[in-house]
Amino acid sequence: MAVRVFGCNHVVLEVGDIKKAIEFYTDVFNLELKNDGEGDAFFQLGNHQFLALFEADEPHVDNHRHLGLIVRDGAQVAEVREKITRVYGLKTNPPFRCDFRDPWGNRIQVVDMHDESTAWLQPYEEVQVVGAELPDE
Repeated sequence: MAVRVFGCNHVVLEVGDIKKAIEFYTDVFNLELKNDGEGDAFFQLGNHQFLALFEADEPHVDNHRHLGLIVRDGAQVAEVREKITRVYGLKTNPPFRCDFRDPWGNRIQVVDMHDESTAWLQPYEEVQVVGAELPDE
């Protein structure tokens, strides 16, 4: 029998300060904190995945590895971009609309549901609810 992967369950990022990271990810992305403890925190990502943050003395920074998050539309991409630059003083990395490093060096890219690369999301009820129109194949 061949293995069939249905999706990604979770992603883990290292941060230097878990309390500040909880504040940052809650403020910027309005993520729901599901659980936290000594040096870790777990956020719901949509209906099917979660983001785990773990405190590390020296968080690992990488040039290519990154987390891609999907928001509803271009207005929400702009809202994230505005908040990370104005409130947190972070810089965006061209050429993407919203590609940046969080305060601990984790690279984050934010796209919206109207991006044609998200056509694989069509079965998800979140896409149906917001009325995203995905391109015909």
